Amino acid sequence: VQLQASGGGLVQAGGSLRLSCAASGRTFSNYVMAWFRQAPGKEREFVSAINWSGLRSYYADSVKGRFTISRDNAKNTVYLQMNSLKPEDTAVYYCGGSSRGTVRTVVPGVYDYWGQGTQVTVSS
Repeated sequence: VQLQASGGGLVQAGGSLRLSCAASGRTFSNYVMAWFRQAPGKEREFVSAINWSGLRSYYADSVKGRFTISRDNAKNTVYLQMNSLKPEDTAVYYCGGSSRGTVRTVVPGVYDYWGQGTQVTVSS
């Protein structure tokens, strides 16, 4: 599976962005899909994950209530709607796919595939 993330950009605090992650390959629907982010000088951290059907999702406490993850298996795409953005959300956002994990898998090493990352910058 190859992943291509897009949708990042510069936004003011309180604004919104929608990230997309397009996957190639026939087995996209078999994977737990997740978003992670990495700020300069920090480790990659879990943001949100969604199961194969889209019926189960999980969020880091820092984004709960502000971000929404979704997927469209017909389009091989997973989304991250980000509302009420804060300067501390500034990071490179990566999408990942895992055939072994669950929606509560927050460890990057369990994810088999990664997109190239998309920069999100939130100005104060």
